Amino acid sequence: MKLINRRNALKIGGAAAVLPLIGTKAFAQKEKVKAAFVLIGTPDDNGWNYGHDLGRQEMITALGADRVETTVVTNVAEGPDSERVFRELAQQGHDIIFGTSFGYGDAMLKVAKQFPDVKFEWATGYKTASNLSIYNARFHEGRSVLGTISGMMSKTGIGAYIGSFPIPEVVMGINAFHLAARKANPDFITKVVYVDSWFDPAKEADAARALIDQGVDVITQHTDGPAALQVAEERGIVGGFGQGADMSAFAPKAHLTSIIDIWSPYYIKAVKSLLDGNWKEGSSWEGLAGGEVVIGKYNEKIPADVVAAAEAVRTGIIDGSVHPFAGPITDNKGTLRVEAGDVIDDGEFWGVDWYAQGVEA
Repeated sequence: MKLINRRNALKIGGAAAVLPLIGTKAFAQKEKVKAAFVLIGTPDDNGWNYGHDLGRQEMITALGADRVETTVVTNVAEGPDSERVFRELAQQGHDIIFGTSFGYGDAMLKVAKQFPDVKFEWATGYKTASNLSIYNARFHEGRSVLGTISGMMSKTGIGAYIGSFPIPEVVMGINAFHLAARKANPDFITKVVYVDSWFDPAKEADAARALIDQGVDVITQHTDGPAALQVAEERGIVGGFGQGADMSAFAPKAHLTSIIDIWSPYYIKAVKSLLDGNWKEGSSWEGLAGGEVVIGKYNEKIPADVVAAAEAVRTGIIDGSVHPFAGPITDNKGTLRVEAGDVIDDGEFWGVDWYAQGVEA
């Protein structure tokens, strides 16, 4: 496995640009696949990037190091730099390239057109191409479990959601968290702060401190590191939740549970399909039922009745008896968005640009 940062990737890519391109024939079986993973951060964030890199490692174990070779490029910012990295990875002869951040989309779509024999996989994406598939996880299902815990345990009735960017996936998570909390406490308020970054420990910590000063005593997040949890531990509030991986080691008292992302099944499937010669464009969106979203171990301080309620939500989502976005739902401006008896279905999720009643954003 090669682990390189963005700067080294550009140096290597410049040298590789003079080499002939290596592509894959459609539907042809391969003896070995060369796969690249582009990360917005580093695996030691103990969250989002860690989860993807763990999935990569488990994929190698499952398929065998003799059948798959991987390259990992870390700290690749969304924007022009990412386009350069994707192009150079394609020029270096990678058969399949995984871009693990939403903001890589434009770059991946552009480069995919230039390298039709290379397969591209866009995590959390929304648009496919003949050689580009998308894959995501139903993180919002896990947010419903966290919201249930928050609504029942918060003493102030005020929770916080530290978001990265106001994109549909994050808005979806905010609403799922808040709606579940309001089922437990109809007066629950969720304060939202965006830090304009997927991983910025200083901003995340500052946001957590400011929110706690405003009466928040439970914090969830859609950012990648444990900084907010560490502040929750320091300030002695009810607690918070890990994102992407178990973060209990960073805040053993404040860490209530985690949403854990399990990416290995998808990575195994995607690379194996290329080995077998049957890779095809597609879209994957698994959640609790598919095992791609897992709720971590509950902190022992959570009361038994709260654990039972959280588990009822989790198992209800799995068996279909509970839907995170079942009506009636009114937004925070007083407009009825989902009528009683209706739900927001998969096709409607990505058009939600409003917050549920009680969300302050």
